[in-house]
Amino acid sequence: MVIHYKCPSCGDDMAFDSHSGMLSCHSCGRQDNIEQFSEEFISTTFSEDDAKEYHCDNCGAILITEAETAATNCSFCGAGVVIGDRLSGALAPAKVIPFTISKEEAMAAFRKWCKNGRLTPKGFMTADRIKGITGMYVPFWLYDLNTKAKVSADCKKVRVYTSGDYIYTETKHYDVYRDIDLNYVKVPVDASKKMNDELMDRLEPYDYSHLKDFKTPYLAGFIAEKYNYNDEELLPRVKSKIKSYIDSYISSTISGYSSVSYRSRNIDTMKKRSHYVLLPVWMVYYDYAKAEHTFAMNGQSGKVVGKPPISYAKVAQWFGGIAAVTFVVLKLASFAMGGELW
Repeated sequence: MVIHYKCPSCGDDMAFDSHSGMLSCHSCGRQDNIEQFSEEFISTTFSEDDAKEYHCDNCGAILITEAETAATNCSFCGAGVVIGDRLSGALAPAKVIPFTISKEEAMAAFRKWCKNGRLTPKGFMTADRIKGITGMYVPFWLYDLNTKAKVSADCKKVRVYTSGDYIYTETKHYDVYRDIDLNYVKVPVDASKKMNDELMDRLEPYDYSHLKDFKTPYLAGFIAEKYNYNDEELLPRVKSKIKSYIDSYISSTISGYSSVSYRSRNIDTMKKRSHYVLLPVWMVYYDYAKAEHTFAMNGQSGKVVGKPPISYAKVAQWFGGIAAVTFVVLKLASFAMGGELW
């Protein structure tokens, strides 16, 4: 089932507007509240062919999509379409964070980010080789987790003091036990096999107070993916993701000792609940030095992540500058002490 959102005024295609948070017609400028948009203006086309083949109701073209695609644009007329049967039942997201940054704002923010690269080549910093930019709703699972940790350790406090002509070392031994109960709320893990996990992790944080109940009009005009991995399959990854935070918290509860030697650490993390959500990401494809570089931008905050090319000449110049400054500082220190450095 392909869903088009048609303008009640002029009949043209409508898309979600990141500024107003409403369905907007690019032709006549009409805007409609997503919560109140009348179903009579929703055009649907059903296909009984292969599950990956759909028909664009706008121009009649056949849409061939990958099995994971839930929203896309018609390659022939550009109409934004939502593939409804890939967003129903178990595949229906519970929540969505709509885009708050438009395509034009995303382009401007990316260009600014490029120009701030101190160690990137000058040609890259001009930001004039953007090959494409795509607004995409990426599937995530948000986990609420509970961790119970029982930790025992041998700890020491060592004090060295002087009394008369003698230096004493006093060592006190402590048997330490901690029974810890930790709760984590809305820990995100991307559920698309296409997306780079490291890149998606670095896009955090999102402001989850802006989560909306999922409605398909939010996807109009954007690309969306459905999840490849369910919440049980990604549970080991989310446990691994919070491991460093658990370790850090345990360490913070056993402080003030000269040494800590753990006898046992029993840590059990359980899933309390999980929610399937779609989060906004601008994917930027940049063509530089005969290679395509991929960057991602948080579609809510504008945060940009990725690995820009490095100018080795700038790196050498930067380290050379540090070495020169260090030499001057040491030289001045030497003169201040009345002697030469060497």
